[in-house]
Amino acid sequence: MQIGMIGLGRMGGNMTRRLMQNGHQLVVYDVNETAVEKMAAEGAIPAGSLLEFMEKLEQPRAVWMMIPAALVDQTIEKVAPLMNEGDMLIDGGNSYYRDDLRRSKKLVADGIHYLDVGVSGGVWGQERGYCLMIGGNEAACKHLDPIFKSLGPGENSAPRTPGRGERAGTAVEGYLRCGSSGAGHFVKMVHNGIEYGLMAAYAEGLNLLAHANVGTKQRDRDAETAPIADPEAYSYDLDIPEITELWRRGTVIASWLLDLTADALARDSTLKNFTGRVSDSGEGRWTIRAAVESGSPAPVLATALFERFSTRAEAQFADKILSAMRSEFGGHAEKKGASG
Repeated sequence: MQIGMIGLGRMGGNMTRRLMQNGHQLVVYDVNETAVEKMAAEGAIPAGSLLEFMEKLEQPRAVWMMIPAALVDQTIEKVAPLMNEGDMLIDGGNSYYRDDLRRSKKLVADGIHYLDVGVSGGVWGQERGYCLMIGGNEAACKHLDPIFKSLGPGENSAPRTPGRGERAGTAVEGYLRCGSSGAGHFVKMVHNGIEYGLMAAYAEGLNLLAHANVGTKQRDRDAETAPIADPEAYSYDLDIPEITELWRRGTVIASWLLDLTADALARDSTLKNFTGRVSDSGEGRWTIRAAVESGSPAPVLATALFERFSTRAEAQFADKILSAMRSEFGGHAEKKGASG
């Protein structure tokens, strides 16, 4: 099957490679000419402009955008006038599902099918496959089924769920039409919110293990330092990389995320190449907004999001306020360069 790919970054480039490896014909475009040339050398059909890109696609055209959410609207404004009735436009980035509703209504008036596809798989997707959460017109989704099937990890990527029985459906292949426009990105949004929570749980637990030896360390004895009541209870020098390796095997908290964590720690047990600044790209915020508006409690996901803000020193002024208040009501001077 033929499909066009706009955006050849880490995700778009590897998705293009996976599709070509599965026998599909790819027409590619990117504002980075070097990326286009590189993909052409691997077998893709290059385009030097969006007009050339559209001319090289057979009708009905299928165009997949794999670009940052902030660039989607301006790209649609350039691409949509070049499309015909029956063409399909797919946004595979991490767009806000409400934007999908707006875009779909505008494009359907011109007979263009707009699909929103939440993609999970990261840099490992070319090898492992991508989990696809799809929203949009059902007929268009069926037309693109060969593309989705090739991108998906396949049924053998996980053991079959015992209670599922013989139930049919594409979910076992790693892709699913979740509903009408916006549904795909809604499901991906919540997926990423859960990801925040899982990451925070692993990070907090491993941090607790790393502090299991605080009873063996000398602590200041003053009014500003809380004493440890039972130091011998915290005298363990634990091998964190080995514990993560252990947990990968047979535990209820085993996961691919833990596999990746174990790999990172095996290569650098102190994580010296990281500062601990954790970004958020929007999905966590959108998830919490949906939780508030729908009245769905999500305290873990909310806390994980706010913790990310803290890693970026967004709480620094609040921390100064706390220190100033302690100084005002109790005359407590800040301890400099010490923990405890």
